[in-house]
Amino acid sequence: MGLGRPESNGTESWAWRAEGPHTSRVELILSIIIIIIIIIKATGTTRHFNFDIRLRNMTRLCHTRSMVTVNGQFPGPKTVIREGDRVVVNVVNHVQNNITIHWHGIRQFRSGWADGPAYVTQCPIQTGQSYVYSFTIVGQRGTLWWHAHHSWLRATVYGSFVILPKRGIPYPFPKPYKEVPILFGEWFNEDPEAIIAQALQTGAGPNVSEAYTINGLPGPLYNCSTKDTFKLKVKPGKAYLLRLINAALNDDLFFSIANLSVTVVETDANYVKPFDTDIILIGPGETTNVLLRTKPTSPNATFFMAARPYNTGLGTIDNTTVAGLLEYDSSSSTSRKKLPLLKPTLPAINDTAAAANFSSKLRSLASTQFPADVPRTGSFYFTVGLGTSPCPRNQTCQGPNGTKFAASINNVSFAFPSMALLQAHYLGQSKGVYAADFPRNPPFPFNYTGTPPNNTFVTNGTKVAVLPFNTTVELVMQDTSIQGAESHPLHLHGNNFYPTKDPTKDPAKFNLLDPVERNTVGVPSGGWAAIRFRADNPGVWLMHCHFDVHLSWGLRMAWVVNDGPLPSQKLLPPPSDLPKC
Repeated sequence: MGLGRPESNGTESWAWRAEGPHTSRVELILSIIIIIIIIIKATGTTRHFNFDIRLRNMTRLCHTRSMVTVNGQFPGPKTVIREGDRVVVNVVNHVQNNITIHWHGIRQFRSGWADGPAYVTQCPIQTGQSYVYSFTIVGQRGTLWWHAHHSWLRATVYGSFVILPKRGIPYPFPKPYKEVPILFGEWFNEDPEAIIAQALQTGAGPNVSEAYTINGLPGPLYNCSTKDTFKLKVKPGKAYLLRLINAALNDDLFFSIANLSVTVVETDANYVKPFDTDIILIGPGETTNVLLRTKPTSPNATFFMAARPYNTGLGTIDNTTVAGLLEYDSSSSTSRKKLPLLKPTLPAINDTAAAANFSSKLRSLASTQFPADVPRTGSFYFTVGLGTSPCPRNQTCQGPNGTKFAASINNVSFAFPSMALLQAHYLGQSKGVYAADFPRNPPFPFNYTGTPPNNTFVTNGTKVAVLPFNTTVELVMQDTSIQGAESHPLHLHGNNFYPTKDPTKDPAKFNLLDPVERNTVGVPSGGWAAIRFRADNPGVWLMHCHFDVHLSWGLRMAWVVNDGPLPSQKLLPPPSDLPKC
């Protein structure tokens, strides 16, 4: 029997072909191709997007106004990529406003130049200019979002940012039949930029929105809005993954669907131990994925999906309710008009027990595949809350006792620098731009939840806290009663963290076993939160309240994380098109 020749009916077999020198080369080529495909899958794809910042007339509540949009859309375009992908977004500014884009929750490993907060990692993109945001998704998957990060432009400039798992890697929960982004936002009859400009000038609180929105639509509970209603059409017996995003400027929201419970499976692009609930609490900046399982047969009813604010502060808020409709496809449009409309029962606006009950159920998977790597050491203590600033001479101010409203962390109200902090840090030119002496503890201790001190003035400055590479940080954040206790959703750029305070146990106890991993945490009204994170991402990272009114009043600070010793632990050089101040 000769080599390379089959024994049987003349058809070749793979075993025989592999024996000859020619077929060995073929096998080698096929192996190389397979290896290349595996490498491509592992390294991801480069995905390009174009964001044109343009004005467009939009009408809601029978009121038309010109508003800043991305590609003429409100909300902006849905962005879908995969873990491991490189993302390249060319942003071109065609409006008179300066603008930046922040990729909320993206770690931005070594690519802080693409993080987006104005005067922190970049100067704004001015009229007629462009900037290319380029970054790679490393070790993240789930629901995040993008939004403007200059003044109040994120009121209209925002959209979903969905990171699918790598190909072949399933969700750690049943695969949904369909995935649907649900973005909560607001509608203002006035230009939000004019609203915040007036508030900062007078020192008073800003005017509130006229309506909340679901995917840009106010829904039937508002005047002139029946046709502007988001409708989720579902099939019986299916599972839907709702990707919830709170893009509202200044409000935590309760959300519920009539006669239906959902299963929470993820928050802030991190999987959690699943639990069922009929009430969702979602703070501004936060994301929550839930599985909605429809009934096996059409229930011959239409269901409200509704959201209203949760608030414990003293200021005026938009105390309205937004609603969308959940409809079963099996009902015809004619018969649907006759179907009963079922409405959910939402908690009272100040129902802190309902808010705490939801938050206490959030736990990391803490599995082998998705561990909870909680740092063990390091300590900072920050007070967060409101305060006042003196009224300038020859001006009448409308804040408390003739002052201006302000906000601070450890009594430091953040002042914008003359150049981007990251640029000053990278060039070693921090002198005159920022001071590296942000206080580790409150400078003036007092009973933070009792009677406030007589002097409520904040100090103004551009201060940062400097961390050596790979420092572990424990940070306790305490709300204060100055100008009224209220909750604060604190967002940390460039890092995820673990909220370690366990609300189900004694207040002094910490959960170091399976705390949920997040990028935004609510400091409760009159209470405190504790987080831990590892400073393993070189750069300058903003931390701020995600109530934009508090952000505008100065409730923000920055962490400077120095380079590590290895090349892979150093900040990459700035791109050539980095905007200049």
